[in-house]
Amino acid sequence: MLSPFEWMIAKRYLWPGKGEAFIALVASIAVGVVALSVALLVVVMSVMNGFRAELLDKIVGLNGHAIVQAYGGRLDNWQSVLANVERTPGVVEASPLIEQPLLISFDGRVEAVFVRGETDENIDALSDKVVMGDIRKLYQASAVGAAGRVAIGSRLAQNLGIRVGDTITIINPQGRATPFGTSIRQIGYEVGAIFEVGIYDYDEKFVVLPISAAQTLLLMGDKIGMIEVTVEDPDKVSQILQPIADKLAGQAVVSDWKSINSALFEALQVERVAMFFALSFMVVVASFNILSSLVMLVRAKTRDIAIMRTMGATRKSLLKIFVTTGTTIGAIGTAAGLALGAVVLFFREQIVAAIAFATGQQIWNPEVRFLSSLPSRTDPWEVLGIVALALGMSFLATLYPALKAANTDPVQVLRYE
Repeated sequence: MLSPFEWMIAKRYLWPGKGEAFIALVASIAVGVVALSVALLVVVMSVMNGFRAELLDKIVGLNGHAIVQAYGGRLDNWQSVLANVERTPGVVEASPLIEQPLLISFDGRVEAVFVRGETDENIDALSDKVVMGDIRKLYQASAVGAAGRVAIGSRLAQNLGIRVGDTITIINPQGRATPFGTSIRQIGYEVGAIFEVGIYDYDEKFVVLPISAAQTLLLMGDKIGMIEVTVEDPDKVSQILQPIADKLAGQAVVSDWKSINSALFEALQVERVAMFFALSFMVVVASFNILSSLVMLVRAKTRDIAIMRTMGATRKSLLKIFVTTGTTIGAIGTAAGLALGAVVLFFREQIVAAIAFATGQQIWNPEVRFLSSLPSRTDPWEVLGIVALALGMSFLATLYPALKAANTDPVQVLRYE
């Protein structure tokens, strides 16, 4: 704890006098560098956390935490497998799913897509992502002579110029066998809804329709392609589904979100650690600024320090005065950095738009970044770590000049005064 005398001197040294403008400038720069380094760390880590969390939420929201996929792409006794999966401890939900790469044609243009046959419940879950149309129309009979209705991604609709109510043709190269060879199967579907998941690849490639319509399109009868599984704890999905994987060995394979997207999430984790390590050096640089400002302050106040020593100030008191001064500079910079980081994160979309407008370059390209918008998710424990790092480095930077001031010999300083 500081005594009233020590606190008074520390506050006085936080605001150098008129003849010490250069020291005040260096101290102000130290505060600014600490603030910028803390703000940059908070912003970058929050954006990277948000990117990972948002990507995981959207991928899991569409694909579940794991899939049970039969060898050959068709699961015969899927009802019994589904029942076994549902009875597995830790499994929240399991539903049949069909996913097949096919072609669609509209207005003379052909595009490669993924056709997904979903249950009624899973299709209803997309209702909050619909930007045009009504997802419930997928269950209603078409009034335009099409075989049924489908929902397509917003990017796919933009690329082909498709609107709600238009009819697209889904092409299945594996049609029925005839005496003249296999005929290509082409069926027209009315577009009942356009959705936007938020992941560029999904919005560009996915076509969703009821699972019964997908079975008819793919000539699968009552078979399905896979079972989609949602579990209580996504991080323990492999342990939860291990009994199912052992039971279905040789018949089907269980793939969880970690293995399906392992390369992507491992790259994100490596990038996250590397960015934190690299940006932490900015805090080190800021601490050197605090060190230099305190060294100059000690040199400028050498006579004052000597006088305080002759008046009875102890080495410990001087040590506490200069440690408090430097640490307070770091604390002010840290608080300012947290405030600046919060402001930047709150207005991040506007900042990205302003930079794109000023430079003429789209710095957040959804084709590269997967997500349509810049996400953010701040981890309180991570922020506490950043604050601890900034304050810890600020404290360490004060030790040398504080010890230098505490060891000042008043006799040597005042001899020639």
